Amino acid sequence: MEELGLKRNQHHNSPHHGRLLPKRIILVRHGESEGNLDTSAYSTTPDNKIPLTPLGKSQARSAGARLHDLISRYSSPNWRAYFYVSPYERTRSTLREMGRSFSKRRIIGVREESRVREQDFGNFQVKERMQAIREARERFGGFFYRFPEGESAADVFDRVSGFLESLWRDIDYNRLHNDPAGDLNLIIISHGLTSRVFLMKWFKWTVEQFEHLNNLGNCEFRVMELGHGGEYSLAIHHTDEELQEWGLSPEMIEDQKWRFRASRSDWNERCPWYLDEFFDNLLETSDNEDETLDDEQQILPLETSLDEDETIDNEQILIDS
Repeated sequence: MEELGLKRNQHHNSPHHGRLLPKRIILVRHGESEGNLDTSAYSTTPDNKIPLTPLGKSQARSAGARLHDLISRYSSPNWRAYFYVSPYERTRSTLREMGRSFSKRRIIGVREESRVREQDFGNFQVKERMQAIREARERFGGFFYRFPEGESAADVFDRVSGFLESLWRDIDYNRLHNDPAGDLNLIIISHGLTSRVFLMKWFKWTVEQFEHLNNLGNCEFRVMELGHGGEYSLAIHHTDEELQEWGLSPEMIEDQKWRFRASRSDWNERCPWYLDEFFDNLLETSDNEDETLDDEQQILPLETSLDEDETIDNEQILIDS
């Protein structure tokens, strides 16, 4: 843990390209809800109104204490937090319970953000229909399958992408962070699939990689921490074993370690899904080695110097068509 603390202290937040980057972006799934405990709750209560169970509230209070401890231990003394929360009852209640661990002076603000809401599963009032839909989803894949009268994970990806664009505008204009000496922590309280889609978009993971990810547990969180060069990584706070349990492949884990020291302008050429996934049969040769032009194929430039008295008519110019 001392080594981990040293790594964190070595990249204290500083301006990058004229903007102040948050030290951490933390994704939190809500606590246990009535729907998690009994799926029949969806047949009588709208999804956005599903409340937390007593255990869910206890989980949220515990998560708040753990997050406060993490942030205060590895941040500057005057650190601050800014919260984004899904408008669903279970996420709002999670924030209320987590907030018990944070003093008012630590909180810059809270914003309800509808773009990080739960995936819309459509009409879940008929239990038999729900089971048939789940089976169809298993056949067609979890990312592209759109629930009848609802959304696919691809739809969630689109609105999360819009949220990220807004988030970067807020960061660019320092709307969330006006104290260079203080570490800012963005905490996004959302849902399991939405959080996984957020990570997919941020780290440019493929659909196949997304579908291998395991869901977050109730009140489980993912910590994206700022590295030396201004890139974010899951590998600063989390261990290899944790990343593996979440469904990250060895290549994805290596990419997270690379990001710890990478600049935002860097490109990880060793990422197989950036190139090898599509061009694994490319020849290991340079363009010059592949080009074999004989004398007849080579076109040499014609250098002509004309004096004022020289005239060349069209009949003297031979053009090889």
